[in-house]
Amino acid sequence: MKRLLVIGQIWPEPTTTAAGNRMLQLLEAFLTQGYQITFASTSSKTTHSADLTTLGVREVSIQLNDSSFDEFIKQLKPNIVLFDRFMVEEQFGWRVADHCPQAIRILNTEDLHSLREFRENCLKKNTHFSTTEWLRQDKTKREVASIYRSDLTLLVSSFEKQLLEGDVQINGDLLWHLPFLLEEIPKEKIEKWPKFEERIDFITYGNGRHAPNIDALNHLKKSIWPLIRKGLPQVQMHVYGAYLPQHIIEMNQPEEGFLVHGWIAELDKKVQQSRVVLAPLRFGAGIKGKLAKAMQNGTPSVTTKTGAEGMTKQPWPGAVADEPTEIAHCAIELYQNREKWQESQNRGITIVNKEYEKEEASKSFFQRLNSLKHELEEHRNKNFIGSLLQYKSMAATKYMGKWIEEKNRNSK
Repeated sequence: MKRLLVIGQIWPEPTTTAAGNRMLQLLEAFLTQGYQITFASTSSKTTHSADLTTLGVREVSIQLNDSSFDEFIKQLKPNIVLFDRFMVEEQFGWRVADHCPQAIRILNTEDLHSLREFRENCLKKNTHFSTTEWLRQDKTKREVASIYRSDLTLLVSSFEKQLLEGDVQINGDLLWHLPFLLEEIPKEKIEKWPKFEERIDFITYGNGRHAPNIDALNHLKKSIWPLIRKGLPQVQMHVYGAYLPQHIIEMNQPEEGFLVHGWIAELDKKVQQSRVVLAPLRFGAGIKGKLAKAMQNGTPSVTTKTGAEGMTKQPWPGAVADEPTEIAHCAIELYQNREKWQESQNRGITIVNKEYEKEEASKSFFQRLNSLKHELEEHRNKNFIGSLLQYKSMAATKYMGKWIEEKNRNSK
């Protein structure tokens, strides 16, 4: 029996976050390969958390800094352990290496957290991004160390893989580009989409707990929407998303055509009814689920260079611009130009079907895992930096974890 253990920072929320959707894609991919999956997390579930048991995935709550995990993993004996985010690898990686050394250790990044955080700091300080300065950050060093300690790291963004290989000089054997795993869009589905004339208004959406989304909404409301509204006075902007903070909810101003709706279950339907998706992201990392969703629903998008980064080598299915005036101009033109709109929709369909089609991407990924399984010892021997970091971090984290565990036991 092939057994996969996934240790998640949080329980997946596929209806509220791109990361939750991505995790579901990974779980389904492993299920198709006959894996028996256990998903474990130290966090508590929310009302938006997916019920993974409906997929046949076992759910387990685990404790941080507790030796009960050691017994748990020794009994489970997984063939593969997937850490969802580098912080989880820091917390549990040494325990997996200590008690289940034969398991392949995979790090799932979603995005490079250190890159996203540093870009946010650059924006706040109004300074230019520098790779040299990014590499000096403590979180960057922690994240890179986690990548080295893992046997394989999954990256959704082709840009981030190039960044790690080029600027950080990490061996490509430790990295694997695995973008979103999406269903191919068939002709029958496309024919059922609302046509250009049947669509109306702009739409944007995103989780309110994700800093890039909140900054983008503030930027949109203050600097971009007034320009679009001036050019298209009858058009409205619709905002959707879970966990929106109060100051975003208070942006709801029907008289200005800016409507904040909050979370909605049938978001795909709303995206299909809209003519253009706006995503003026000023910082971030990884690839953007909101833009993939736009393509999946045949809706062209206007985004920034950061938004489009690492998503495709093809012409963008809409427009890419960074300055508010340019974003507004592109949005108005795309909204009014049927020919350009149709061309953009077709580009999105091509990107999904050629670059994100799950069958082909999954096939090559599992071929890589199979070869890694047969050459694991040799693979680890070549990764001397990883073994060195594993040794040092295991020694430090292990005794810190045991100290915390003993302290917690004595305080009871």
